[in-house]
Amino acid sequence: GTLGGLGLALGLWRRQAALAAAREDEEEKELRQRFMAPPVSGLRELRRRRRELRSRMELLIMETQAEMCRALADLDPGASFAVDSWERKEGGGGISCVLQDGEVFEKAGVNVSVVSGLLSEEAARQMRSRGKSLKAKDGKLPFCAMGVSSVIHPKNPHVPTMHFNYRYFEIEEADGTKQWWFGGGTDLTPTYLNEEDAVHFHKTLKEACDKHDLKLYPKYKKWCDDYFYIKHRGERRGIGGIFFDDVDSPSKEEVFQFVKSCAKAVVPCYIPIVKKHCHDSFTPEEKLWQQLRRGRYVEFNLVYDRGTKFGLLTPGSRIESILMSLPLTARWEYMHNPPESSKEAEILEVLRNPKDWVH
Repeated sequence: GTLGGLGLALGLWRRQAALAAAREDEEEKELRQRFMAPPVSGLRELRRRRRELRSRMELLIMETQAEMCRALADLDPGASFAVDSWERKEGGGGISCVLQDGEVFEKAGVNVSVVSGLLSEEAARQMRSRGKSLKAKDGKLPFCAMGVSSVIHPKNPHVPTMHFNYRYFEIEEADGTKQWWFGGGTDLTPTYLNEEDAVHFHKTLKEACDKHDLKLYPKYKKWCDDYFYIKHRGERRGIGGIFFDDVDSPSKEEVFQFVKSCAKAVVPCYIPIVKKHCHDSFTPEEKLWQQLRRGRYVEFNLVYDRGTKFGLLTPGSRIESILMSLPLTARWEYMHNPPESSKEAEILEVLRNPKDWVH
């Protein structure tokens, strides 16, 4: 009787194991279809550590990348994303998805990176300069960083450029304690001002913030206006959105849930604006103004943007992915000034004096 019972139990266990394996394979297949490419950490590893925040964040950035790429591809069916998985010899890697020379988008990139290793001295200095106290062991600071980053440059000057980035950072100090924080944001850079679009964009981001705390949107909207400031021009890069960095309270879970709400808002805040304007007619003069505004975009990214600087200071980082944010074409004219009371002067006024779009 005992042997018979053991045989039954063994048979049942085998059946359950086979079912579990089949379920795992199914889950893996479904995940693979959901993403643009296999995740950097590998599906098995992510599933094994699925309760850990690092794994959940990696799944979130992979999903955000796929959602945005599919939404963009639907609007530009003649174009396709080049999907490029890359490895970093110092640890980790990433997936770059870039669409170029489409009908609607001149250049659209959505990148994911998951990197680890030792923080370079320059990168550590940059962090300390913003108030981080980092205690290195023998001058070494192990770190792990992951994020999704996107810049979309449309062809039509009546469709705004959009940027978003959501990231997580972890550093292990000399005594083994871990410092962690989240950063990110979503912002809009129109060539011409459309108040209705500006309100829609800001309202969608405000709703995402308000689910967590009513103080977040005004705080992060101001941070965005202050951060994307081209000091040497005395103007903002665009009409803002939200931006935050070094956020490590109230708790890891609460900040993660907030970041998730923001990431889920990127498609609804932007795609309706593209749909609305991608077939608008435009003049050669309007195209020229777009090229000049793109020049400003480049100036901000190369002179001030912290993410670009961090990437360029990190050994083994992938330059092509870091500079994906730059437009395919831009223009710098000597002493260009738009006529007073023109549509071009109208956007400059808003870039010099940010507006409250939601009240």
